[in-house]
Amino acid sequence: MLNETQVLAIVPVSRTTLYRMEKAGKFPKSTYISPNRRVWYEDQIVAWQNAVDEFDAHRARGKGRRRQGIKS
Repeated sequence: MLNETQVLAIVPVSRTTLYRMEKAGKFPKSTYISPNRRVWYEDQIVAWQNAVDEFDAHRARGKGRRRQGIKS
């Protein structure tokens, strides 16, 4: 089991983005092992990493989005 700090070291996103992805169903759900301690299963994180192409270093960020203030 991995705590939040360990997950954020593996997954290069912010804490807020991690929770948004989890809420949207795009990231494995965490489990509470006590009222103030939440963990993720390592095997689920590894499986998610293998299934998602978001860790490609050559992936364009915001591809297809228009730039603000420029008229075509």
